[in-house]
Amino acid sequence: MATTARERIEMRVSPEVKNLAERASAAMGCSSLTEFVTRLIREHAPSILAQQKTIELTNAQFDNFIAVCNDKTLKPSKSLLKAAKRLDSEGY
Repeated sequence: MATTARERIEMRVSPEVKNLAERASAAMGCSSLTEFVTRLIREHAPSILAQQKTIELTNAQFDNFIAVCNDKTLKPSKSLLKAAKRLDSEGY
């Protein structure tokens, strides 16, 4: 029988927050606060992380971005070059 490794998360919350979590946990049919918090993390963490790597632009913003990228008269600033070099070194 294989055992599943477990990590511990310790939290301190106000009595009001704990009561709210317990009520919500029961409403979702969870058997424990651990199950409730685990469900919330699994359900919400992926979309939160996706927001960090996604940029949404309007059509006008995108058109402006492409126009700036294609403008041969513009030169990148020192700070932009430095940022690009840092991203390259980090594998982006």
